Amino acid sequence: MRHLILVALAAMATPAGAATYELKATPQTVAWGHYDATDKPVLTIRSGDTVVIHTLLTNSPAGLEKAGVAPAQIEPALRAVYDGVPASARGPGGHILTGPIAIAGAEPGDMLEVRIRKVDLAIPYAYNAFRYGAGFLTDDFPYARMKIVPLDAKRMVGLFAPGIEVPLAPFFGSMGVAPPPAFGRYDSAPPTINGGNMDDKALVAGTTLFLPVFAPGALFQAGDGHAAQGNGEVDITALETSLTGTFQFVLHKKAAISYPRAETPKAYIAMGFDDDLSHATRKALRNMIDFLVAEKGMTHDDAYMLISVAGDVEITELVDRNKGVHVVLPKAVFTKR
Repeated sequence: MRHLILVALAAMATPAGAATYELKATPQTVAWGHYDATDKPVLTIRSGDTVVIHTLLTNSPAGLEKAGVAPAQIEPALRAVYDGVPASARGPGGHILTGPIAIAGAEPGDMLEVRIRKVDLAIPYAYNAFRYGAGFLTDDFPYARMKIVPLDAKRMVGLFAPGIEVPLAPFFGSMGVAPPPAFGRYDSAPPTINGGNMDDKALVAGTTLFLPVFAPGALFQAGDGHAAQGNGEVDITALETSLTGTFQFVLHKKAAISYPRAETPKAYIAMGFDDDLSHATRKALRNMIDFLVAEKGMTHDDAYMLISVAGDVEITELVDRNKGVHVVLPKAVFTKR
């Protein structure tokens, strides 16, 4: 059984009585490669509370050192997790996720609002890698390669190569809740109805993620930090790094949604995941239509038409078995608030 290891940063009461916590990534506070409704929470909070979550990149100390990272630059927390998490607690996926965090009172049929307040770089480097059998162009690259990319946190760029700098926009590739209990220990790689490995680069600080609740407590987890990523994530990795995220959690009782969705300051986002890209697109479109009908009072027909004339269909990722598609609709089209 995992034990709670956390530090209360500021339990100062707000008018709503909310508190702020810090959750470190340790062998006792990570879920390695899975989302599971039977996992015990490592922290229980109340609706309105904020948690500063530390996460670890998805790679081993040995793998990073082999690629050129100096041993002194390997996070002690990463070494501790690799040494301290037993094989029986790992998998079936490879992501190191911090959590789960339970929200008191959350029950199936509720909705969890996750306000992404801040995302900070935790280390001064990232990596990108591909291997044979993974990624999108597997036949074109029948070998493996890994590149270490220094991160300039002051200028917020990744130093990809001489004369090539990648603007940084850090986000968590994986954020989700426990899936329905019937899913069992669900692989962290393919995104699905609980969120998970969505690899959606729109989910940066300032964005709000909405997730359906399938298990008591909701059981939120986060990880798979990305310093930057292109839509598609075609070689199967982004600029993979460790991140620290500040999240506020708000529980909405009996406000069930069937699929994750998000809201940026300027747009609404509906998501769809499926092994077939066409099916994923259909799901994303239908989820946006459902949102517009339920939240904006539109007719089914007008919602479909509005997406066609003002919305954008974007591929978030192509490489995690379930492909990711999202539909983005700008808020500016709604002139009446």
